[in-house]
Amino acid sequence: MTDALTYFSTKLALETDASDVYAAQKAGEEFVLVDVRGDEAWAQGRIPGAVHIPYREIADRAASEIDRATPVVVYCWSPGCNAGAKGALEFAKLGYAVREMIGGYEYWVREGQPTENDGGALPRVFDPQVMVVRAPAGV
Repeated sequence: MTDALTYFSTKLALETDASDVYAAQKAGEEFVLVDVRGDEAWAQGRIPGAVHIPYREIADRAASEIDRATPVVVYCWSPGCNAGAKGALEFAKLGYAVREMIGGYEYWVREGQPTENDGGALPRVFDPQVMVVRAPAGV
C-alpha cells in the first residue's frame, strides 16, 4: 500500500489534465501555461492564455520570461509526444514548480476546450471518445 500511495501521490503532484487546467483557468488560479511545441505547431493552434517556449529554449528563456515563484504547467502535442516531459524537466532543473498536462493539446481539443491561432478562435470540437457529449434539448 505504501508504494501505491507514494506513486499516485507523486504522479498527481506532477501531472494534471486538460479539464483540470481549463477549470483552473476559469477559476483564475495563478499559473503559467507553457506550450513547449515548435513554431509550426504553435501557429497551427494553441490554448488561449498559453505562452510559447519550445522545450529546447526553456533553459535560455524561462528565467527572463516567467517568475520562478509562479507555478508552471507544460503541454505538448499528445500522449504520444514526450516534449511535455522534456519541458517539465527543463523547468524543474531551473527550480520551477512544474506539472505536465497529460494528453497534451490533442486532449484539450478533443474535450472541446477553446483553442486559437493567429487568426483568432478556432471551432470547438467535442469528441465522444473522451467525454460525454449530449445532444441539445429537443433534438
